[in-house]
Amino acid sequence: MNQTQARKGSCHCGSVRFTVQLRDEPRPRRCNCTICAMKGVVMIDVPLADLTVDQGEELLTLYTFNTHEAKHRFCSRCGIHTFHQTRSHPDRYGINAACLEGMSPYSWPEVPVTDGQNHPNDNGGQHRNAGVMRFVPNRD
Repeated sequence: MNQTQARKGSCHCGSVRFTVQLRDEPRPRRCNCTICAMKGVVMIDVPLADLTVDQGEELLTLYTFNTHEAKHRFCSRCGIHTFHQTRSHPDRYGINAACLEGMSPYSWPEVPVTDGQNHPNDNGGQHRNAGVMRFVPNRD
């Protein structure tokens, strides 16, 4: 069984603050669907019950599109995408890793990219990978 630890998170301006229970080794992912490609975030998935909004819930703006199944939450003050309820697994949130203390999109040398352009709910449940994003830091 995986151990979890509480990790604090917030939007850029700090108006929205939340706590999430993360596994010891969270698995990052990206997605190539239209909104994720534009947001460009690295996400960590957690069960809905593992996220608590501590401050600023009234400042979260909800955005949905197409099937309206995914529920994307943005800070209405600074515009940062904090988390979203995923379409593939509506019992989970995709947390923006850059919003979590001690993490950034550059915390992992490789991040798998799921094929959201060919969403599992639209193609008979088949989950596919679109590729891998890599980060190679400069040595100087």
